[in-house]
Amino acid sequence: MNNSIITCKHKIQAFFSVFFLLFIPQLTFSTPINPLPRLLTVVIDAGHGGKDGGASGAFSKEKDVSLKIALLLGKALEEKSQNIKVVYTRSEDNFIPLYERIGIANRVKADLFISIHCNSLPHNHSNRNYTRGVETFVSGYGRLDEQDIAIRENASILLEKDYKDNYEGYDPSDPESIIMLSLMKNAFRRQSIKLASLIQQQYVNSGRIDRGVQEKSLAVLAKASMPSVLTEIGFLSSNEEEEFLNSELGQRQIVENLVNAIQAYKMQLELE
Repeated sequence: MNNSIITCKHKIQAFFSVFFLLFIPQLTFSTPINPLPRLLTVVIDAGHGGKDGGASGAFSKEKDVSLKIALLLGKALEEKSQNIKVVYTRSEDNFIPLYERIGIANRVKADLFISIHCNSLPHNHSNRNYTRGVETFVSGYGRLDEQDIAIRENASILLEKDYKDNYEGYDPSDPESIIMLSLMKNAFRRQSIKLASLIQQQYVNSGRIDRGVQEKSLAVLAKASMPSVLTEIGFLSSNEEEEFLNSELGQRQIVENLVNAIQAYKMQLELE
């Protein structure tokens, strides 16, 4: 009787010994599988184009400079960054309505929308040749007395057929009409400001004059269903900056700034 109990006890001990040897190490030391980095779809928008030349300097037009930077940026992102898909709103000198630009981004379910522009002061402005620097905008309300850039950039709407239908009665020549556009406020404000801040920091790191991150009622950003920014890469009205924006060195530096900012944003996104 006692021998049977002892034998049974030994069998039970042996069973649990095998169980712990075979299964417990797997449960304790198994390594979790890290998820693959997510694919980031970036829509790059070269401002203006075709019949809409945008701002102009002594020898260049905004539509041409913005297109050159946009194409270089897309190429650099594809070469230097893994898991980034690039979509252009235009890849040649053609006119794309503002609502269609953001429409492209919405249709491809983009993660980021970046619109590239050049700044300028009126020809009769006393500081036309001396005002320099970079600034990046996100969709927002802004003050009516600080909407000069919004009015200028939104003026492209007038070149579109049936623009009043496309923008629900918005008149870009009327500052009061900006209130209407502001009601379409970007739902991705926090992420947009984060990206805009990263872009401005990169500009500053390379020695550019910082004009800050601002909120404006910009039609091209108003209906974005993703974080979106409009970045003014320099003043064509400044002789110094126009030379810089059209030089190989200047274009390479701006592209590097934007690539670094997007990569930093992507890294922060993956850590959240």
